[in-house]
Amino acid sequence: MALIEVRELSKVFNQPIKGPGLIGAIKHLFTQDYREKRAVDNINFSINEGEAVAYVGPNGAGKSTTIKMLSGILTPTSGGISVNGLDPHKDRIQNARQIGAVFGQRTQLWQDIPVTESLSLIKDIYDIPVDIFKQRLDKLIELLGMSDFLQLTARKLSLGQRMRADLAAALLHEPRIVYLDEPTIGLDIAVKQQVRNFVKQINKEKEATIILTTHDLGDIEELCTRLIMIDKGKIIFDGPLDSVVEKYSTERVLHFQVKESIVSTLSSIIHLPPSCRFEEKSSTHFSISFDKSKISASEIVTSILAVTDIIDFKLDEPKIESVIKRVYEGEIIFS
Repeated sequence: MALIEVRELSKVFNQPIKGPGLIGAIKHLFTQDYREKRAVDNINFSINEGEAVAYVGPNGAGKSTTIKMLSGILTPTSGGISVNGLDPHKDRIQNARQIGAVFGQRTQLWQDIPVTESLSLIKDIYDIPVDIFKQRLDKLIELLGMSDFLQLTARKLSLGQRMRADLAAALLHEPRIVYLDEPTIGLDIAVKQQVRNFVKQINKEKEATIILTTHDLGDIEELCTRLIMIDKGKIIFDGPLDSVVEKYSTERVLHFQVKESIVSTLSSIIHLPPSCRFEEKSSTHFSISFDKSKISASEIVTSILAVTDIIDFKLDEPKIESVIKRVYEGEIIFS
């Protein structure tokens, strides 16, 4: 049985309609008109224990609304949700004990007390025994590199420090399900990688189920094996991350270094399909872009070897970024 079940889930908001200027505002006080905004529109999916799922879409697609319903913050307009057998809104306290949430733009730390005291308060909220709390905290401090700022108040933390402290706060009670909303937004490369490594570790070692919403495609590629795409409140794709790239992004690039300085004449010597694009880098370096559905990398390498010696070559695989971008721009439509 799936850990999370979402069935025919919808959320509709009533948005006020106001006329322009002061007159419109005054009129709205006496005659209030509204229009419906369907943020989530009859979606279905299930997630198994231990999965790492990227839940992505453009701004306003319905990602955050879905996560808020899963965590019990919002009540669905229609449809149903089961999170480990619980209704997140009706069973908010029990559900809160089995989930952890990190929101990149918000903190769950108390601003004016040291981080270590915030974590101690969270221990009391979740009734974590002292010995278990110390064991877990020591591990989190080590994995997240938190020792240097434990005595600082949350207000004085850098963004990277605050994010690591928020991760520790969300995971002290070892939740089965972790919701991560833009967990690496604004972080520098080193801290971003530290956060990614930590998330991968808890997913692997603790079998925590990860649901990630992000615009950072590096996060998606490093952390997730499954992709759910939502747009205008509807799910437009749900499947393995690798299959999306494989099916909808067929372009590859081969980079070559050859022994002889013959690159300037090479494109006229070798015989490749018109879809291949040859680009000269130097007298001994060049690249070939190709569609793998029309010609294989091995066929190209064989063609090059027939006319010159190859010192080195590298194959660039497609990035999920290119697929998502093409979906948002309407170039790819999932059936």
